[in-house]
Amino acid sequence: MRIRGGRLPFGRNPAGTSGEGASAEAASDDGTSAEGASGEGTSGEGTPGEGTPGEGTPGVGTSGEGTPGVGTSGEGTPGVGTSGESGRDGGSGDGHAADVRGSAGAGTLSSPWARGAAALLAGALPALAFPAPGLWWFAYVALVPWLLLVRTAHSPRRAALDGWIGGIGFVVAVHHWLVPSLHVFIVLLAALLGLLWAPWGLLVSRLLGGAPSASRAVAAVVLVPSGWLMIELVRSWEGLGGPWGLLGASQWEIAPALRVASVGGVWLVSLLVLAVNTGVALLVADRTARTTAAVLLVVCALSVAAMWAWAPRPTDTGTVRIAVVQPGVVEGPGSVARRFDRGEELTRSLAGRGVDLVVWGESSIGAGAWERPETARRLAELSRLVGADLLVNVDARQTDGSGRSGIFKSAVLVGPDGPTGDRYDKMRLVPFGEYVPARSLLGWATSVGKAAGEDRLRGDRQVVMTLPDGARGLRIGPLVCFETAFPDMSRRLVRDGAQVIVAQSATSTFQDSWAPAQHASLGALRAAENGRPMVHATLTGISAAYGPRGERVGSPLGTDASAAEVFDLPLAGGSTLYGRLGDWPVYGALAALAALCAVEGLRALRRPAPGPPGPPARTAHGSPGRPGR
Repeated sequence: MRIRGGRLPFGRNPAGTSGEGASAEAASDDGTSAEGASGEGTSGEGTPGEGTPGEGTPGVGTSGEGTPGVGTSGEGTPGVGTSGESGRDGGSGDGHAADVRGSAGAGTLSSPWARGAAALLAGALPALAFPAPGLWWFAYVALVPWLLLVRTAHSPRRAALDGWIGGIGFVVAVHHWLVPSLHVFIVLLAALLGLLWAPWGLLVSRLLGGAPSASRAVAAVVLVPSGWLMIELVRSWEGLGGPWGLLGASQWEIAPALRVASVGGVWLVSLLVLAVNTGVALLVADRTARTTAAVLLVVCALSVAAMWAWAPRPTDTGTVRIAVVQPGVVEGPGSVARRFDRGEELTRSLAGRGVDLVVWGESSIGAGAWERPETARRLAELSRLVGADLLVNVDARQTDGSGRSGIFKSAVLVGPDGPTGDRYDKMRLVPFGEYVPARSLLGWATSVGKAAGEDRLRGDRQVVMTLPDGARGLRIGPLVCFETAFPDMSRRLVRDGAQVIVAQSATSTFQDSWAPAQHASLGALRAAENGRPMVHATLTGISAAYGPRGERVGSPLGTDASAAEVFDLPLAGGSTLYGRLGDWPVYGALAALAALCAVEGLRALRRPAPGPPGPPARTAHGSPGRPGR
């Protein structure tokens, strides 16, 4: 038996790839040849390895100096498609290749349907970290199954698909309480929003696939969270549903996480949660990266400890008494008038309790009632009886200062002499709930769900209201419902001088779902971010109050309560780092991703272009595939 080994100038070998575009061709005694390598192994440059060539078994397991193999790499590392210096088929200089056909993704998940179902379920898991389940600790590992699945994708297309399908699962799980209102339309919305996770899937596959080196593990813990943060930033746009379900919001009742929020807002908390998930995924996925992953997790813990110790804290400056009126569920004929009557009754019970402000929930005064003089008279009488102004909420046709007429959702301050003139018109409206985006195109949504039949009009500026001297000139910043999800709005109010953030909400449409608890929890984050107390008043629950560190104050009113509750809120001075610096974690994440793009661009420029294919090699004996000459 004779073996002729040589280097052949092939770019890609369908059976197996060799080190520098060359493969060894081995002829066996029975006349068959093995392309790429024969026996059980080849050396880096196509020289026959230790295998027995006489059997002519095609070598599909090794690669040379950098071309991605199907099984193992040139250095003997078990392969999920790793490469050395300039691998082809998507491989890069740090050892990752997109093609991982020989990876752990085979087996049960080799079926596209099974893999798609696994991605859908994995994407939905983080929803359990939010209220009402409230498994806050689960957020730190909830993404690990999704990360492990994406890293085994056999191609970039599959990685993007895993990201997209997982994104659909995430959106549906976090917003499942919208199904009674949107019906099948939520599936379309989830499919559109899920596309935001397709590039993230590519990023995860690129950084976590194969056997990550120490440098790639460090890059993964920085860049995978940064990519997720870009998704949260894009979907925070009001037209795409707003920042509901930001992963950092799941940590609303954890004191260390609230300290982190005071430094970098909910964005920094999301980065922390994603960094821990990525580190845990590295611990599970690859033995060689475990030491690096463990060190990175310790760094995350030390970072939180440093923020806890050194971040500025709010300074106490006194207390203020604010009452919340929650009439509860009122249904049936005349429900609007009966709800007003119940709110009036509960407010009268506050007489003599020394409150500085009484807050009613969103749409506490129905359409048409506000125009009647009797309504203003009754509210003014309540203000005189209680000895405090009332902040009510009106959903009625009005005309603003610019002459626009239509339905506005407005927070109105009423004193002993009637409306004071202070009014805030809601600026950010709920898509489909309060207006239909591109109604001429998507107006059909009103026929399949409970989408708004008429678009509300939006205000054009935020307002800080000053209470009379009897309340020590307290300055309050009103928000309406959906607006508490936007970190920038509460930050703007505090920068404009608000001492207390006051939110008016109504989630009665979703009374028996997770929505009321999720909505109320946002107040803790907004309070911690800005170092100012916050009150969340609703019609049907959950109403709650939070101190300037995000801590809960008093007892919340649940969805089964019809009551008035007084909260003694601690006032605070000073400013948080988030209040001073704003959304700096978002800009840091953008810079990190830009650096990645720059590095990848330089590698692409330095990578030599493949040479032209050479003539085929001569073999000792012919074969059906390649006749000898």
